[in-house]
Amino acid sequence: MFRGFTGLFSKSNKDLRRRIYFTMACLGLFCLGTTVTIPWASRIYQDLGFLEIFNLMSGGGLQNFSIFALGVSPYITASIITQFLQMDIIPYFKELKDQGYVGRQKINKITRYLAIIFAFVQAYALCIFYMNGMSPMEIIKTALVMTAGTAFCLWLGDEITKKGLGNGSSMIIMAGIILSMPNIFIGAYNGFINGSYSLGLGIPLFIIFILIYLLVLVGIIYIQLAERRIPIQYANRTTSAYGAEQSYLPIKINAAGVIPVIFAQILLTVPSTIVALLKNENAMNFINKYIVYSSNTGMILYIILIIFFGYFYTFLIMNPEEMSKNLNERGGYIPGVRPGTDTSNYISKSISKLTIVGSIFLTVIALLPVLVSRFTNLPNTVTIGGTGLLIVVGVAIETYKQLESSLLARSYKEKRRRIR
Repeated sequence: MFRGFTGLFSKSNKDLRRRIYFTMACLGLFCLGTTVTIPWASRIYQDLGFLEIFNLMSGGGLQNFSIFALGVSPYITASIITQFLQMDIIPYFKELKDQGYVGRQKINKITRYLAIIFAFVQAYALCIFYMNGMSPMEIIKTALVMTAGTAFCLWLGDEITKKGLGNGSSMIIMAGIILSMPNIFIGAYNGFINGSYSLGLGIPLFIIFILIYLLVLVGIIYIQLAERRIPIQYANRTTSAYGAEQSYLPIKINAAGVIPVIFAQILLTVPSTIVALLKNENAMNFINKYIVYSSNTGMILYIILIIFFGYFYTFLIMNPEEMSKNLNERGGYIPGVRPGTDTSNYISKSISKLTIVGSIFLTVIALLPVLVSRFTNLPNTVTIGGTGLLIVVGVAIETYKQLESSLLARSYKEKRRRIR
């Protein structure tokens, strides 16, 4: 699996190593920026609610009001919105989607403008909600600094994409989450060994915690890579002419990624945030008892929302009718299935079955941090699984695939030169 990476240190791959070094330098700059706090801003000591996932992506910078407090989270919001708008909601965005490369460039430009607008709105709202006693001028000044930090992160992400390795925005998100991960093991160590447990019991429990964490990590990698390959045949091709290679239509088990979990968390925690701002004690008690996902009824609602958004988002990004149409236009068909409606139904059933498995997997991973905090005395910073680990694994796999494909392509070209 890693045999091809030995060629990374050859002289012919000097430019590839330079891209890796450039990426590491940019990520180091981002990590440094998360520690630079806004001097006149105060640290947030209260629960962030649904903003906790964005605090995790920024390496804890949101809670500290650093210059990179928002990171690239406004860009994520803008990307999701523009992706929804391309699904026949607004004809203009649908036309841009059908234009190919030129249309994608325009969509990316619109997404970046929206991200800057969202960054200022989010920063302004955060200053009002969490920074009491500040003058209007200080609030605007803080919002502008945080917006400028987001703009710099977007530029840094673009530079990584052009001159570095992997998708720049995804790499920055991964760096922020990894930056927060040491606190998990420090908190677990303090909870098991320096906490209420005896030393003879605390050390084995800490070792078990690490083993479970690694086991969950392996499970996430397995599910993220797992896919069903539907065999495809083409009317204008013969199998023997292409080296007996079979064509497939790959469908991932977890095609929706972490989007269903993020949507479910936002929907469940927005009511508590609104009620907290209104300072209605009775409504707050009701939400804490029945709505928050740490409660029994809230956990059930959390599961239902994850499964719902899992189906909704999967079928949004993988339209069986479009897949069947594209397959038919290329002269391809699924053996034993008629083109057209039958093919669309077959793909739809396959996606539905895989989505059930993927949604159950997402639910288990999302509930692990809640169960750990409920049945142990560990601090809230100690989690197993969760959205952050899903994001890190997903980005790491995509970056690994890009690096591997680049090395294989270079190795193939070098072999052809030797043969000639």
